[in-house]
Amino acid sequence: MGVAVNYQDQLGNTIILSDTPARIVSLVPSITELLVDLGLRKSIVGCTKFCVHPHGLRKEVTIIGGTKSVHIDKISSLSPDLILANKEENTQEVITELQEHHTVWVSDIKTLTDAYEMIAAIGTMTNNNQRAREIVEGQQDVLSSFEQASGRVAYMIWKSPWMTVGGDTYINDMLEHMGYTNVFREMCRYPEVDIELLKSMDIDLIFLSSEPFSFAEQHVNNLQKELPNVSVRLVDGEFFSWYGSRLLHKDTYLSDQFVEEPIKN
Repeated sequence: MGVAVNYQDQLGNTIILSDTPARIVSLVPSITELLVDLGLRKSIVGCTKFCVHPHGLRKEVTIIGGTKSVHIDKISSLSPDLILANKEENTQEVITELQEHHTVWVSDIKTLTDAYEMIAAIGTMTNNNQRAREIVEGQQDVLSSFEQASGRVAYMIWKSPWMTVGGDTYINDMLEHMGYTNVFREMCRYPEVDIELLKSMDIDLIFLSSEPFSFAEQHVNNLQKELPNVSVRLVDGEFFSWYGSRLLHKDTYLSDQFVEEPIKN
């Protein structure tokens, strides 16, 4: 048994770890990938069905459900030393129940700075400070390597109803770092909009994200007919929304606008 050390998560909760966690459950896909990139693949004992990166990991660990529909009993059976959760991707009910019996560190990511702080914190808790710094610096280098973009953008994440992103989101911060202006930056979180509102606004580009709604070419064509003077594009949602170490895998993105083939379910 090591010396007990207090750590504060991004919601201000304090957790106590007596040793470097050897059994970790991740409830967040982007954090699962981060753990692997930190060299902790063998420490992951459980993850969600949406933890698709890296390929093959889900065959090696216990699947504990989705990000919203977590199986508490499965997690408990794994005797985790540390559970990594997220305020937005997981429900408060699940987090609260897990906190009653387990050590849960909760992230809250609205900006790139928040993401970098999360990476550093997990690096510290897992005794991987140097690798965490390398991941942060690597992602900063990736962002700086792209030619600065421009244009007024509406970034769509859902259809029926149409939903976009407000200014208090990680996606908004990513757009701004790329040089774009989010036309809905004055709104909060993920507001519902409609075609008439889109038509009334000064928009240069509409990005249709590959997740959480799997937009496809037909959606591009249909929306382009409604807004013929706006450029409508499919974009890789992971690039703009995965706040772990996804940016290090930049070779997975196609073209300078991250346009990709639609994900097939």
